[in-house]
Amino acid sequence: MKTSIPWEWYRTFLAVLREGSLSGASRMLGITQPTAGRHIAALESALGQVLFTRSQTGLLATETAQALRVHAEAMESTANTLERTAANVGASSASIRGVVRVSASEIIGVEVLPPLIAQLRESNPQITIELVLSNRVQDLLHREADIAIRMTTPIQEQLIARRVGSIELGLHASTAYLARHGAPESTEDLLKHALVGFDRNTPFIRNVLKKYPQLNRDLFSIRTDSDVAQLSLIRAGAGIGICQVQLANGYVPLQRILPHFFSLYLDTWLVMHEDLRNSRCCKLVFDVLSKGLAEYIYPKRT
Repeated sequence: MKTSIPWEWYRTFLAVLREGSLSGASRMLGITQPTAGRHIAALESALGQVLFTRSQTGLLATETAQALRVHAEAMESTANTLERTAANVGASSASIRGVVRVSASEIIGVEVLPPLIAQLRESNPQITIELVLSNRVQDLLHREADIAIRMTTPIQEQLIARRVGSIELGLHASTAYLARHGAPESTEDLLKHALVGFDRNTPFIRNVLKKYPQLNRDLFSIRTDSDVAQLSLIRAGAGIGICQVQLANGYVPLQRILPHFFSLYLDTWLVMHEDLRNSRCCKLVFDVLSKGLAEYIYPKRT
């Protein structure tokens, strides 16, 4: 009978894959280099496969190691979920404590969530927030995150979803840029300006281009796939670009351009795995984020 392979060996395996050396892996994990070496040797012996070969630049992953990577990362995700779940379930009755992993897009994570998280932590210092910023949809079913903010309608039945509103996108420019170049008064005029936009086509971009074929990649003077970088470029006066309408009143005022030509709405959802419905910690974070996002999308008029 084969003995079970300890998770620590796979954890070291992932660290070597990511760092490219035993020394890098040992620093990442806080173990000694000989211990990391023993873990890899033991894993190779248990699997009967060579996982790494030596080169002048470090350790190179074999084809077997690359094939095992996705499964080891799934194990890592499960292990992290077990730790967070144990922390949440073990919360005392006197206070809410635990670890909650929140996934959001770059813009939401940088521009919207920080004050909400600061307010949450001020009232609940025993809650730890892990913030994952990515425009990739995190897989809640495999618990890559506990709570996710999504711009698409959730379809999985195992998820608890709450629609918080629709975020409008529009063309914007800084007052400094418009002072130098003037505001375009037509679509034809717009295309003569410096435009900030995307670099690579994504499924979302392809859907946008179906409605606005004029805004194709070749017309952009500055291209980046980072939404945060695009917003920073617009604020710096580099050109005209797309951003969330709610951000126009930020610390760098932006003026909306040709609203009748370009207006796009992102349906916004807060999503959580149904297994977490009884976690006081996750429920609190879910409710705080839901309220904060709704106030961001529909600010109160004063």
